[in-house]
This record gives sequence, structure tokens and C-alpha cells, in this order.
Amino acid sequence: MKKLLFVFNPFAGKGLIKNELFNIVDIFTKEGYDVTAYPTQFAGDGERKLREEAENYDIVVASGGDGTLSEAVSALLSLDKKIPLGYIPAGSTNDVAMSLGLPLKAVDCANAIAKGVYFDYDIGLFNGDTNFVYVAAFGAFTAVSYETPQEYKNRFGHAAYLVEALRRVNEIRGYDLTIEHDGEVIEGSFALGLISNSQSIAGMKNFIQDGVCYDDGLFEVCLIKTPNNAIELSSILAEAAINKLTGPSFVTFKTAKLHIKSEQPLAWALDGESGGIHSDVVIENMKQAIRLKIGFNEITAEQEFVRLQAPAERLLKQSAEEYFKHKEIADMLPNTDDDDDIAEDDLDLLI
Repeated sequence: MKKLLFVFNPFAGKGLIKNELFNIVDIFTKEGYDVTAYPTQFAGDGERKLREEAENYDIVVASGGDGTLSEAVSALLSLDKKIPLGYIPAGSTNDVAMSLGLPLKAVDCANAIAKGVYFDYDIGLFNGDTNFVYVAAFGAFTAVSYETPQEYKNRFGHAAYLVEALRRVNEIRGYDLTIEHDGEVIEGSFALGLISNSQSIAGMKNFIQDGVCYDDGLFEVCLIKTPNNAIELSSILAEAAINKLTGPSFVTFKTAKLHIKSEQPLAWALDGESGGIHSDVVIENMKQAIRLKIGFNEITAEQEFVRLQAPAERLLKQSAEEYFKHKEIADMLPNTDDDDDIAEDDLDLLI
């Protein structure tokens, strides 16, 4: 029997995952898994549990907010074995779930994992030693997610973030940066920077609309120039609210690696959690570093198609010599009407 480790944060979001625990375990059990459930006890406990025990399981499922997912990914990347990861969103914002089209109801998501397909997903590497799943950010509002009290998140959900962000509008400042990527150098004052692999950021679905691909080894980078006055700030916020990131205040590009140097200490947020204060940062894309198990949809379709056609491609790549060799073997096998299926099976074994 396959073994599944289910690690969940019982306090994520409004703690509703506890009400569905039996149904989730029942779904995985009926799909043939021997399930071990573990409620995390404190921040970082899920990562510790997975580092110590995940290699003893065939699949890991994590449930919680984006922070819980980040812990799970960091733990699995530290292992020698590539263990599939399922994710049941239960946080206040759930950016990754919205981007990947995951069901937001726990039972529906468990069913999707149980019957789903594998999808290899890009992961970010921050300064060579810290992983992030979908976004590294600096500047305006980036501290909101990890400085908003958990009590408010549980009680008000995503609205708690919006209230906290509005309180900080007057704190917006610019940072003098030098950004290097793909042989290009960008210099200027920027109020906000997002290095992401997600369409949904801070609960704003489709914030990055064009060309987001979760397995291409490239980040979508969005830099917002520092506004000169309140009117310019209002214009920038209005454009960002409707996902219009093409104006003169925005710098956007794709890259697999970038180097950011700041003249002032710069606070970073990784997947909504504090990433520390740095003046020199290198961010790299680890292409298809983590293997997710999620429901089949338009995002997973291409990888699944490649997997399914791989045996056919190997057959097509056979040389003529190999083909006639196999045909000669096939002609030597019994070929009565009753044994046609057996002969074909024998040929498959010989090939």
C-alpha cells in the first residue's frame, strides 16, 4: 500500500481544515493510501517534520496558507529523493492555489490530488540558500502580509491585508537600485519590486496576466518606479488595480536570474513571509524543481501530453536497423490466431 503523509496547519485561515479532516483522510484511504496525519505545532514545525520523515512516504500533502506550502517545498528540496507534493489551500490569500486553478474547497482539492497528475513546477532561490515558491518582493506594502496580526487574518480573511495596506500608503518610499539580468543593466529609484512565478499576488488574481508559465524556468519581473507626487501615486495604484502594467511607471521583463544591488538596506518578503534585510541579492529560477500532484487542467495538460507521448517518441526514434531486427524477432514468434495477443506481449518484452 502506498504511504501518504498529510501535514496541516490547524490554525491557517479560519481553522476550517479541522472540520474536513475525516473526509480528507477518507478520500486518500479509498484511493489506496495508508495515511498519516500530522497537525503542525508551531511555525517551522511542518518543515522539520518533512525533512525528517518525508523520504519514508510515497507522497506528501500539505494544507495551510502559502507559508505552509513554502515550508513543505523547502523541506522536500533538501531531500535526495523527488517526492510528489499535493497542496490543499487553507489560508487567507492562497495565491498559489488561485494561480494553478486548484479547488478552494478542501474536499474537492483532496479529490483532485487523489486522482490527479504530476506537474513539475519552478521554484525560486534567494541568495543561494533560501527557497520561495511564487514571489520575492521588496518595497511598498510587502511587509503587510507578515505584519498583519494572525487574529485579523483569521477573522477578516483577505480584507485584513487591504486594511493594513491602506494604513501604509503614506509610508511609500523609493530605493536606488541597480538591477542586472541577461547582460542588461537597469538603474533607478523604485518603490516596489516583484519577482514572481504567479498570476495571483497578494490576493489580486491575474495581477500578472501575460505569458506566465509555471515550468519554463523564467520569472516575471515587475518594478514600479518611485512616484514623484500624490497624483502620480494615485495613477500608478489605479493602473495596478486593473492589471495595466505597461505604462511608463512600470518596468517588466522575464529572466531566469537577476542581481539587485541597493544603496539602502532593503527589506524583502518571500511568499508573504519576512525574507530579511539585504543590500545585495541574487535570485535564480530552479526550473521544474518540485513535483506537484494536482488536478488535470489547462496548466498541467502540456506536461501530461509530453509524458504520454514519450513511449511513442522512443519508438519513432528507432533506426531502420532496429526496426527490422525487431520485425525479424516478431516473425519468429508463434503467430496463430489465438496467440496474437501473446506474441505482441512477447515482442514488447524483447524490445
